[in-house]
Order: sequence, then structure tokens, then C-alpha cells
Amino acid sequence: MLTKTVRLQLVAFFVIAVVAVVYAAFRFTDLGRVFGADGYRVKMDLVQSGGIFTNAEVTYRGVNVGRVGEIKLTREGMRIDLEIEPSAPDIPADLDAVIANRSAVGEQYVDLRPRKDGGEVLKEGSLIAADRTKTPISTDEVIRDLDNLATSVPTDSLRTVVDELERAFSGTGDDLQVLLDNQMAFTQTAREHLPQTIKLIEDGSIVLNTQLQQSGNIKSFAGDLKALSAQLRQSDPQIRTLIAATPGAADSITGLLRESGNGLGAVFANLLTVSNIMVSRTDGLELALVAYPLVAVGPKTVIDEKGQTHLGLALNLFDPPPCTRGYEGTERRDGNETAPAPVNEQAYCAEPVGSPINVRGSANAPFGGKPVAPTQEQLAANQNRGSEQLQELATNSVPGTVTQPGIGGLSSLAGLLGLPA
Repeated sequence: MLTKTVRLQLVAFFVIAVVAVVYAAFRFTDLGRVFGADGYRVKMDLVQSGGIFTNAEVTYRGVNVGRVGEIKLTREGMRIDLEIEPSAPDIPADLDAVIANRSAVGEQYVDLRPRKDGGEVLKEGSLIAADRTKTPISTDEVIRDLDNLATSVPTDSLRTVVDELERAFSGTGDDLQVLLDNQMAFTQTAREHLPQTIKLIEDGSIVLNTQLQQSGNIKSFAGDLKALSAQLRQSDPQIRTLIAATPGAADSITGLLRESGNGLGAVFANLLTVSNIMVSRTDGLELALVAYPLVAVGPKTVIDEKGQTHLGLALNLFDPPPCTRGYEGTERRDGNETAPAPVNEQAYCAEPVGSPINVRGSANAPFGGKPVAPTQEQLAANQNRGSEQLQELATNSVPGTVTQPGIGGLSSLAGLLGLPA
């Protein structure tokens, strides 16, 4: 005869068993959809199963949102139904479905990993294509790769490495212990200075980006340095000769400085002034250095071996005409008058800018060694100035000659010099 207490215990056990069976039926079978659960089903294509099985969990951002349903074979692989629970949040359709393992022993599940937030969401009948899925490496593939790795290692070389390691670390136990102890202290110090390390890494990206931007210049510098090194290697004998001669030259320079004293510094200071003047006149200086040697050689070439002179003189008079405007107040004298006379300090070339006359004077000196080009208007206004000047010279006397003939009377060098014809 059962007592009342035993009967109550049996009833409670029966109720608990029924609730557990019903929960298990809804949890691990498809009875929920039969009785009207309002979840939805998503299909997923796989090339290989990756160990997935029916009733495996489906997670989204690490949270369980459903179960794996029916698994069917297809021509391309297999198609799996994912039963998403009605309480699951909206899952973006742009995602990757990964077959993952919960532990080293297996227990695969489907992890839905969205590529971005927002956009379309999964719904009833949605399909996750095979190119959006990933499966874990199979065990047989891992074992095969490990076997290939093991067989690829030469046993003799491996034995040599082991022997050398034994020789390297034999009797170094105390030293290794000290190294490990210091490593722990180093790790503790690094942990204490972690913010500074992070800041250093962040600033290092700026430096690396700068190096990336300057990669072209760095490559160019490396190429130039390579060319310089090649030239130094090629010029090695000359460099050695120069190094051998340097001490003697240094002694000579030291003696020059000792004997010259402050005077050499004054010379260099004065040369600096001359250099500043000549630096903007390099074109004219170059022309002078080219023309003057020809002038120096000229007298030697006009006299032949017999002592006879062969000289041709081409007169190029009044082309362009000389400047006389501005010199009206200058007293004209014969060339043979050598008595002192007052200087006309107000005389200057008063020709306008753009005049074809042979303009002279400091007022028309090139600024910084570069002539100031006249404008088109100035050239047009003075285009007839040359003929006007020639007419003035023909009407008046030519200053500075003995007989002061008119310009029209000049036909020879004797006439120019005022000599009898």
C-alpha cells in the first residue's frame, strides 16, 4: 500500500519527466515547426561537410540562434537547412558561414559572421552560397601534411641539430635559469611600460608611411650611392695618390697661412666681393676667356717667317652710331691738346630705352649682369633713331678729330684720324 507521500513523489516525477521529454522534443527535433513555431529556414551550400551534423548549433556573434536541420547531397556538394529561432535578431545577408569546432575533439557548429552591419537580412528561403562558407581542415589532411613534413626532414641533419643543441645547452642550466628569471623581470617591465610601447608602435606607423612616400627618393639615393661606390673603386689608384700627396700639400698650405697672416683673409674677403659681381656675369666672363686667347695669338700669326706683316683691317664705323645726346656741354678739343681741362660731370648718354644707338653709361648698365629688355612700344618709338643720329653727325662735326670733318667726308682710316689724304 503506497503512502500519500510516495504518491505525490511519483506524480511530481511523472510531471517532470513529461516536461523534460516535451522540451527535448521541441529542442532537438523539428516538432516546433509542426506546432506552429514562427522561425524561418535558411539554406546553405557546402562543397564538403566539414563534420557538421543535424541538430548542431547555429550561432550569430557567439550567441545561439538556431539549429542545423536536414542535410542533403547535391551535384556540387551538399545543402544544409539552418533553422533560425523566432527570437533571433535580424541577421545581415552579407555574411560568411563558418563550420567551426568548439574544442579539439570536435563538436562542430555553424557560426554566422556578418561582413558589415545593415543592408538586407536573412529571411525564409535565403541561400548562403558555397563561396561564402568555410570548413575546418579535415583530420586526414592534417595527418597527411604532418606526415609529409616529418618525411621531408633529413634524419641525418636532424640528428646533427639535436647533437649540436645538446652540446650548446649542456651544463648551462644555471645560466638558462638566470635568463628565464630576467625574462620574467623584462616581461614585467614591458607590462608596466605598455602605454609607451603602444605609443611607439603608433608613431612608428607614421615613420613607416613617410618612408613609403619617400621610397622613390630612397631608391634614387641608393642608386646614386652605388654609382659613387663604383666610381670610387674605379678611381682607387688616383685616390691613393691623392692621399699620399695630401700631407705635403697640407704642410705647404699651413706655411702659407703662417706667413700670410691676416693679409690672406683680407684677400679672400676682397675676392668675395669680386665673386659676387662676377657670379651674375658668367656669360660675359666666359666669352672674354674664349676671345682673349685669340687676341693674344693674333700678333704672332700676322708676322710670317720673313718678318713681313700680313694684316687686314676692316672698318666698321658708326654701326651702330655713337651716343652724343647728353654730351652737348662737353668742350670739344683737338686730339693733340694735352693741357688740363675741367671735366663735364653732368655728361651722360641720354638716349631713351629701346634706342639702337650704342648706349653707354652707368645709367644703362645691366642690373645684376642681365640687360633689361625694352618693351615693344619702346622699340617702335625709337626705330628711326639710328638714321636720325647719323643725320645729326653728318650735319655737325665729329667730336675728337683733328680736322673735325663731317660724317660724309669719312672714306678712309686717314680721314678718320684727320691725316692728309
